[in-house]
Amino acid sequence: MNKHTFPLSAHLKFIIPSLIGVILFMVPIPSGESLTILVAIFAGWLEEALAGYLSLIMTFIISLTAVLTVWVKAGGRKNVKSSPFFTSLLDVTPFWTGVRVLGMIFALMVYFQIGPEAIISENTGGMLLDSLLHVLFTVFLFAGLFLPLLLNYGLLELFGVLLTKIMRPLFTLPGRSSIDSLASWLGDGTIGVLLTSKQYEEGYYTKREAAVIGTTFSVVSITFTIVVIEELGLGHMFLPLYGTIVVAGVVAALIMPRIPPLSRKPDTFVTEEPQGNGDDVPKSENAFAYGYKQAVKQGNQSPGVTGFLKNGVQNILDMWMGVAPIVMALGTIALVLAEFTPLFSWLGVPFIPILELLQIPSAQAASETILIGFADMFLPALIGASIESEMTRFVIAALSVTQLIYMSEVGGLLLGSKVPVGIKDLFIIYLERTIITLPVIALIAHLIF
Repeated sequence: MNKHTFPLSAHLKFIIPSLIGVILFMVPIPSGESLTILVAIFAGWLEEALAGYLSLIMTFIISLTAVLTVWVKAGGRKNVKSSPFFTSLLDVTPFWTGVRVLGMIFALMVYFQIGPEAIISENTGGMLLDSLLHVLFTVFLFAGLFLPLLLNYGLLELFGVLLTKIMRPLFTLPGRSSIDSLASWLGDGTIGVLLTSKQYEEGYYTKREAAVIGTTFSVVSITFTIVVIEELGLGHMFLPLYGTIVVAGVVAALIMPRIPPLSRKPDTFVTEEPQGNGDDVPKSENAFAYGYKQAVKQGNQSPGVTGFLKNGVQNILDMWMGVAPIVMALGTIALVLAEFTPLFSWLGVPFIPILELLQIPSAQAASETILIGFADMFLPALIGASIESEMTRFVIAALSVTQLIYMSEVGGLLLGSKVPVGIKDLFIIYLERTIITLPVIALIAHLIF
């Protein structure tokens, strides 16, 4: 069968939604002095418009989630069993029920400014409720609504076939994962996690593939990287610094899938009937023709406007209710440890001799920034901004971005998603990424300075 056996309407059902999805998520748009994507611009506009209400809205969403979860666990399960979506959203394990309740307690404490300063401070719970969760509310709204355009209308089938010969040998991943990383790179790591989680739940990624993509390719966006670079006074070095981040990130992406804990994740699917990724091209067919045929077939089977909206709304609720309470609970704990205890300074001590061996100036000051990024990616920049050596600030900037796992956003999102990684996995992966990328960054820094 060739592509001409499909009617014109089938071709259009693939081309038009996929093209809109690409324009929304993957076409760089100038915004001020940086580049971003349309979804992020829409999110920014809404965040500005609702600025005075978003903390209250997120407190309500987190509290409602906790109350409904406790109600379901206490005997209300029969009231949601007719809906597989609400069953999976609210009927969670006792541990995650506790985390959601803790998230509600922290959100109420911060919103009403009651309780210990360590929790309600603008550098801990306040930063999450009054800043990060504002961004997540708006990004999840638009990304969740429009993600089906990338997921369900054939674009992933086409890229899966075309790019599998690159992604499989290099990164042990199906070709469709290239879309996740590109959406993260141009838009936001949260979009990458959302994409990965959805495809894993639908049976397109194995447990190992989902864990690798979520922890290796949900990269920090160019926009946020610029914020980090500016904080460290390195705006004039954006190109060499971002080039360093890309090189170090690729080195980590080549190594991480091949070592534990990621290499030990089972190559099994979450659904009983795996979809498979459709990457294998029959010998008798051209890769593009085969990929295009798979894409049109998928687009032709996809739901109409009603189904599209239903998928979008479920995505939004899944992220608002499934992820926000976890980010609030675990992110607050991580930030309290970072701000009010010497834990991360102590953990940084073993890195002093490594930094000295790599001939990084101000090794002791730099060591305090190395592990604190696990709590929040912006903390190394805040601490490192006062270091005099430009080379050291360069290393801190590049390392904080390539470490990738930070609990106040990507780490919290991964724990809240269905991607099979636990907090122990995330900390080990964070350490491994640090050990792999630090020498690469230091070498490039010595070549530049």
